[in-house]
This record gives sequence, C-alpha cells and structure tokens, in this order.
Amino acid sequence: MCGIVGIVGTSPVNQAIYDGLTVLQHRGQDAAGIITIENNTFSLRKANGLVKDVFHTRHMKRLQGTIGIGHVRYPTAGSSSSSEAQPFYVNSPFGIALAHNGNLTNAEALKQQLFSEARRHVNTTSDSEILLNIMAHELSKPNKLKLEAQDIFDAVTEVINKVNGGYATIAMIIGHGIVAFRDPNGIRPLVFGKRETANGTEYMFASESVALKTDGFEFVRDVAPGEAIYVTEDGQLFSQPCAEKTSYSPCIFEFVYFARPDSNIDRMSVYATRVNMGTKLGEKIAREWADKDIDVVIPIPETSCDVALEIASVLNLPYRQGFVKNRYIGRTFIMPGQEMRKKSVRQKLNAIDREFKGKNVLLVDDSIVRGTTSAQIVEMARESGAKNVYFASAAPEIRFPNVYGIDMPSAAELIAHGREVEDINASIGADGLIYQSLDDLISAVSQENPEITRFETSVFDGQYITGDIDQDYLNRIDRLRNDSAKSTRENAMSSGLELHNQEENGAD
Repeated sequence: MCGIVGIVGTSPVNQAIYDGLTVLQHRGQDAAGIITIENNTFSLRKANGLVKDVFHTRHMKRLQGTIGIGHVRYPTAGSSSSSEAQPFYVNSPFGIALAHNGNLTNAEALKQQLFSEARRHVNTTSDSEILLNIMAHELSKPNKLKLEAQDIFDAVTEVINKVNGGYATIAMIIGHGIVAFRDPNGIRPLVFGKRETANGTEYMFASESVALKTDGFEFVRDVAPGEAIYVTEDGQLFSQPCAEKTSYSPCIFEFVYFARPDSNIDRMSVYATRVNMGTKLGEKIAREWADKDIDVVIPIPETSCDVALEIASVLNLPYRQGFVKNRYIGRTFIMPGQEMRKKSVRQKLNAIDREFKGKNVLLVDDSIVRGTTSAQIVEMARESGAKNVYFASAAPEIRFPNVYGIDMPSAAELIAHGREVEDINASIGADGLIYQSLDDLISAVSQENPEITRFETSVFDGQYITGDIDQDYLNRIDRLRNDSAKSTRENAMSSGLELHNQEENGAD
C-alpha cells in the first residue's frame, strides 16, 4: 500500500507535496520520494524512512519547480531496498517520472515483453518501474516533439489494455504536464482537487481527500475507474475514459483499515463507514452473544475506535480507552518476522490496568490478519486482571492474500486461512470471538454510496476481481511474501545498506 501526490501549481510545489505526503504517511512508512521539474530538468530526492526523515532543508531547496509528484511506500512488490523507492523516471521520451499505488498482477510477463518488443531494461524488482517503461514506450509511438492531449490519452489507453491489477498512477512529462489514471475496476483510490490563486488555477491529485484539504485544495471528484486526467504545465485540464470496460469495485479494506477516517473515497466518508460497521457488528453481538455478561467495550487503537464506540452505543455498555498507543511504532501486520512483530506489539500498546481488573471485557479490532497482535493483546488484558476477554473483529475472516497492492502475508501465515472461528479463537486465547459478516461489511460501506454495489473483497472470499489470478500466481507470491523469504531478503540487503546510505547521503 502506498500514497501518491501530484501538483500542477503556479508557484513552487515542494512544500505542498511534502505536506500532502505527511498526512498520507499512514499509507507507507518504508520510503518516501519527491520529484519536481524546473527548467526542463528533474530534481529528485528519495530514500528509505518517514517523510520527516527523508527530506531536510537542503533537499527541499533543491526540489524547485511548479510541478511535481510525491510518493510514500510500503514494499508491496519487490524488496525494501532504497533503490525501490519511488518516484522512478526515464529520460526518453521527453523525460517521464511516475509514482504508483497498487500492484500489477502480470508484471513478470510485462517485463519480458518490454525487453523483447521495446528493448527496455528494468533495473529493479518494482512493478512501478515496469509501468513507467510501458508508458514511456507508448508515449514514444506518436514520434512527435510535442504531444497533444489525445496522444497522451491514447498512450494511457494502451497501458490500461496491457496491464492487469489494481493501480492508481500519477505521471509527469517534461514540457507537457501531469497525467493521472486509475485501473478499470477502481480498486485503488485517487482523487483530484483545485485551488484558485492570484496567478491562476492549481490542480492536485492524491490517494485520499485529506491530502487535498491539508494543502488547501477544494475536492473536485474522484478519478473514475479507467479514466485519465491530464493537466498541462500551464493549467489546462483534459479528461477522458481510457478503458473499454469498467466496473466501480473499490478495495473494501481501504475502509476497514488503511484510509484515514477524515478522508472521503468514492463519495464515501471513511468515518461514516466505520460507524456503520460498528452498528452492524453491535447488532450481531446483541443477537448471538446475549448470554455473555460483557462489562465494558475497549478498542484496540486506533482504526477500531469509531467501530467500538458505536458497538458500545448499540449494546448500551460503557466505552473505555483501555490501551495507550505509542504512535511511533509502525503497523505490525506488515512488519517482517514473527519475533519483530511480537516485540513491537508490546512496544506499541500499554494496558491501563484499572479498565480491565475484574471485568468481562469486549476487545474490538478492525481486523485479524496473522493473529499475532490479537493473541498478545488478549494476553495483556488477562495480565491486567480481566476476568473474561471477548474479541470482536470489524472485518470478516481474512483467509486469502491480497494481490492488488496490500502487503498482506502469505496464505499460510493468515490465521483464518483454512481454519474455523473456534480454532482461531483458541489460537488467540480469547473466551469468545466474533467476526463481522461479509454481507454486513459490504452493506455498512455501500450505505454511504448506494451507487457502488460491488467491492474488491478477495481477502475475505478469494474472488479476485480482475479474473487473472490462479493458484500458480498465489503460490508464487506465497514464496515471495512468507517470513522466511522476507528474512532472507532483509539479511542479504543489510550488509550493503549502510554503505549505500552513506554514499547517498554524501551525494546530497
């Protein structure tokens, strides 16, 4: 999962891109990058780390120009090496830079095709570099010194025809402007906005609407599935559908976990959808757990807080903040290595004993992925004196890996894969476990925009919306994503990483 930002402005955009990436930091904590254009020249800074650590004053001074794009990254495809950080760029044709959120499911075939047909070499394992080179190849076909809007839309159409998967993309072309486009199913989110200045209209694209608001841009609308929007360097805007067949099927896990509650995605308030999840789950608990004498509802911060508060309201029970969160620890289900995750849970949360002692507590989380965090939290509740510990998940059982841009673990490492609720409950050590049903989850989200009736829900039901995922593909990503493979890559990288960073910092 990643966050992307692109701005065509009338004054320097470096600070606005930085600010936009900062509020999208929850979408990627592995690496960050910004690239701008000034005097027909790219200026790029990217490295591993948080936004605040990657960009210093000397970098911001160098990132001049009134047009630029930015990216924050989780390593969903490829390694976590700094060479995989985005944006990427190529010098031909014109000079093109690209940032991408999502995952291409036919990346290997595309890489081979690029070499055999276009003689283009891809230097990293990132599918974003593949996407960039495909686009560069298509933009070179008109063989013009200056492209018209239709030439750019024709190139995007060919890109969409070739690539499979979920993707939201922002590309920047020297001497032309920015083009943003979204996959035909609208799996990954992308919005755009505008603001009026004394010098003219400025435009901004971002993964979530909160980035627009932070930078003072007025939300215009979501980029439609299969649509491309092109903004020239001087602020002319063009848009066009670039996919023959589209379906509005956004990733439902954005609403469960990833997106900020103060964002709106596809005309749905993330906050409102989570309140609706709490209503649905609270009603299910009331029906199925009438015999359980629950004393208090406690969220596992932070994503589940809105859900838990609504559950408490439905059940007419006290809501308490029983855990204090260390906000400087990353999201644990994406951390490599079981031991690192176990350690980080204890660093991330600390229990307030008085809220647990002698009580039957209902813990509420947004989801259960590996189960490592859940088991640790149940144990912490018991250590704090809880009499009985019940556990509720705002999402259904996650039984299948994600292939559209979320670095969910291999199927074998998902606690619900091949297991029933009773077995999962035993594994996390709770006195009872209840999941939201998939129908209720879909209803909770679609309630905010009834026009969207289908969502990308493959992690729950194994139905991959692009229709190109078979067992061979799942076996391959299983080999790439399991903890053993990640540990091997991290160890191989670590010996050279310190020297690489020293060389990179020396070049700044």
